[in-house]
Amino acid sequence: MKLFSFPAAALEKAIHKRMLTLPAPHREWFAERWQQKPYKKAFVENKAMPLVTLIAKGKTWDDATFAEGLQEWDVTFYEAEAEVLRPLVQGDGLIQLMQKSLPAERAQALLDRLDARRPVAASAATD
Repeated sequence: MKLFSFPAAALEKAIHKRMLTLPAPHREWFAERWQQKPYKKAFVENKAMPLVTLIAKGKTWDDATFAEGLQEWDVTFYEAEAEVLRPLVQGDGLIQLMQKSLPAERAQALLDRLDARRPVAASAATD
């Protein structure tokens, strides 16, 4: 889903900033992986950038196009990854202007996607 060009460096900076404020178990888990270049690249390209695209385009797409874009974004999120990305949807920092006119039901659909696609092992590890 390469329909929107957002500067990856700015997105990486926002992710790093958010990582510093994560609660303890998530911070360690995510920081360990974020240091690995292949993970960092894959996370930005496959999880964070498509989320930014859905936020940016979600304001103007019709319902069918938004639903199709959301369905194409077929990735699995671990708890810590969802914690890192959630503020991007909720209006924190970097892309606040893009979020302003995102319909609430679409923002909720994005948040639900972050929550619903976690593997069972991640939930068991946090208990």
